[in-house]
Formats: sequence, structure tokens, C-alpha cells
Amino acid sequence: MSEQRMDVIVSGGNVVLRDQVCSVDIGIKDGRIAMIAPRLAGGAGKVIDASGKHVFAGVVDAHVHLNEPGLGEWEGFVTGTTSLAAGGCTSCIDMPLNGMPPTVNAASLELKLEAARMSGALIDFAIWGGLVPGNVGELEALARAGVAGFKAFMSSPGDTGEGAFRNVDDHTLFEGMLKIASLGHVLALHAESEPIVSKLAEAKLSAGEVTMRDYLDSRPPQAELEAVKLALDMAARTGCKLHIVHVSTPEAVDLISEAKRSGQDVTVETCPHYLAFIDEDVIRIGANAKCSPPIRTEREREALWRRLANGDIDFVASDHSPCPPSMKRSDSDNYFEVWGGISGAQSTLELMVSEGWKKRGIPLPALSRAMSAAPAERFGLRDRKGAIEIGLDADLAIVDLEASYVLTAEHLKYRHPYSAYENFEFGCRVETTLLRGGIVYDRKSAKSGLEAEQRTRGLRLWPGPSTTRTG
Repeated sequence: MSEQRMDVIVSGGNVVLRDQVCSVDIGIKDGRIAMIAPRLAGGAGKVIDASGKHVFAGVVDAHVHLNEPGLGEWEGFVTGTTSLAAGGCTSCIDMPLNGMPPTVNAASLELKLEAARMSGALIDFAIWGGLVPGNVGELEALARAGVAGFKAFMSSPGDTGEGAFRNVDDHTLFEGMLKIASLGHVLALHAESEPIVSKLAEAKLSAGEVTMRDYLDSRPPQAELEAVKLALDMAARTGCKLHIVHVSTPEAVDLISEAKRSGQDVTVETCPHYLAFIDEDVIRIGANAKCSPPIRTEREREALWRRLANGDIDFVASDHSPCPPSMKRSDSDNYFEVWGGISGAQSTLELMVSEGWKKRGIPLPALSRAMSAAPAERFGLRDRKGAIEIGLDADLAIVDLEASYVLTAEHLKYRHPYSAYENFEFGCRVETTLLRGGIVYDRKSAKSGLEAEQRTRGLRLWPGPSTTRTG
């Protein structure tokens, strides 16, 4: 092969490939990985020294809530994607709820894209469309407009205001699955049984039982299991490709694994917070650790790790779901009243490496697959994202596996700097993040992030390879 001058060379790092970790250089040309070799000669416009560090494929976070348009004061494209970049994430898929209006038709999708154009995204992104009562007729237009897939809730999303995103009834779910199957798309589903959780919550509130423990008890594992069973049955009957989001119980994973063996096209994700915390931690941390499904016991946590290690859990996504601090407080100490969502997008890679590799010995390629390659493959990005391979986008996270630190609010890039992971000790640290060869985060140089933002903004990832520049 004749030598060619690279735009960028990432030199001397321990590179996490699909099936091994090896010391190689990465040559980048025109935003893509052009060469991988033990030592690249020929020079480059820029050399990034990764000696003594590990180089991962950029994380592909398929589950984030950026809340624009309308609720940018919760989190927006700029702060949300800046925090993702600081955590080694280079692509994300934004959920359709919490924005005003929610992304449930082509017009609302265009409003979201306009918000992205106006504010700018630091990393590449795609957008989920929503399935809600009354909008099955809108799904085809959303598919044509380029959504990554569709998202629905089997239990109430929590916001009851006018125009808010609604959970589906069984009829809407079945009809929606039929339509989504005909479009060849994927349905992402929040699987908790509304009849179970609503009745238990009503009983708790009526009895004045409103502590965090009461909230956790109101959303038992059985609510997840019943919803997963129903969803799998409907998907089998309709032929709909299914993705179950933020699974919190190993028994639900086992149901999905059984469905896979029977031939169903279904995948499952869990979240870092289900792998980091147990119920006692939630009670100690308080509202910042409230989510649904809730964080479970140590038994469930360790069983989820085992299923992730053996490949039964397809991938990990943050479910970054922020809100203003005022919504995490209750004057009456009623934990049913506070917003249920965890701010965590910045911590996914560091948590997975610290807890998965350092503490449990899960190989780094397996963890990288769960964070990057598997979501890229599931949502149509295999030809551009998810791995360190020649021809793919040069999306990289350079990580110091020896740089232990304790996370504080000062480290956070969110619109509101709080997180369930505050005071958590991580055993590694993201040093630099590259998007298509350009530095979008450098821990030691705040200025470099600004320079990168001027050079390149995030691209909309759909439809297909003909991306539309948003910056």
C-alpha cells in the first residue's frame, strides 16, 4: 500500500477493536478511519498521542431526552450533546417525549430539527418518532421524514399536561405494531403494566405512604414482566421488530432471550444506573435516583451484569432524562410527586469500564459492543458508526484506565449540573473525544471544545447516508 498523508493520526494507544485490544495507530482522512497499523509513517496534519491510554469507538447512545423544542430549560441540544461528548459519546438518538410538542407527526419533527439547527449539536444525532393514541395515521409520514424508529409507553410517562406524550392502550399498541411492521421500522417500548403500577400507586397515596421505598414498591418486577409478555405476544402476531428499553429485571431479559430463540426480531437494552445502584442506594441518594422502572435489589443488579457478559442484553443506553432541580423536590416529601428520570449521559462509558471491566472482568471489546457496535447495527448505522474499522467514521473516545476520580457537580456539563452519579468513584476517565476526526471534547483544554464546535457540528444521521448539516 502506498503511503498517504493523514489528516490526523491517533498514535500509541491500546485500541479496543471488535474482538481484541492491541497497540496500533489510527490514521484518519476526510473524517473516516483510513488506516490501522502498528506504526503509521508518512506524517499527518495533527498527531494525537494516546500512549498509555485506551481508544474506544465512540459511544452510540440510543436513548436520550434532549427536550427541545419547548423545554430547552430542562436540557437542550447544546448542553445535552456537550455532556455526551464529555462522556465519550459521538452519536445519540433523541426520544420523542418531553419536548413541546412531542415528536408525534411530521410537523413536530420539523420543529425539533429546527431547534437543532438553531442551537446546534456537538455530536451526531438521530430522532425517534412517537406512537401515541390517535397518531397511527401519522407514522408513515414520520418514517418518510427519517425517524430512527418509534417509541411508545405501556405505562403513563408522568406528564399529564395538555399536549403531553400519552401511553398507548392495547388497541393502539396492536394497530401501531401492524403499521410499524409494514414500514419495516423498529418499535422501542417502555414496558411496565399501567393497570398494575397505577393501582399500587393509588393505594400507596391513599394510605399516605409516600417515601422513596413506597415508590419503589409501587412498581414491582411483575409490572415489567407482564408488560414484556404482552409486548412480545403482540410483536409475534404482527411481525413488528421490537426493542424493549431500560429493562431492570433479569427475568424480563430471559423472556426476551426465549423470544429471540423462537425467531422473533427483538432486542433489549438496560441502563448504567441499573448496573451501578441497588434499591438501598436510591433511598440514600433520593430524588436524583428516581426512575421508572425503578432500580432493583443487588440480586437483580448482579444478574443483569451476568446477562450482559453472556450477550443476552444487546446494549446499554443512558436514558438521560433531566429536568430542572425544582422538579426533583417535594414540599411534602412525597416521592411520587418528583420527576422520575436520571441525568447520566456523561457517565455511561466510565461506569461500564469501571464496574464492568475493572470489577467484574468483562472484556473491553464486549463492553464496547454493548455501548457502540450493537446499537449502531440495530438502528442502521453499521456502515458508519459503532466500531474502529477502516471506512467508518473516525468517532473515538480516548480513555485513561488508571485515572480514578470522584464525580462532583463541577465536572458535569448538563444544563443543570446534578446527577445520581455524584460522589460515585470511577476507575477511569474520558480524556478526549473525536467526532469524524475532530476533537469535540478534551478534558485538559476547555478551548478545544469551542474550536471543535466551530469546525464541525453534529449531523442528522437519518435518512441514510445523505445527511443534512445542522450547524
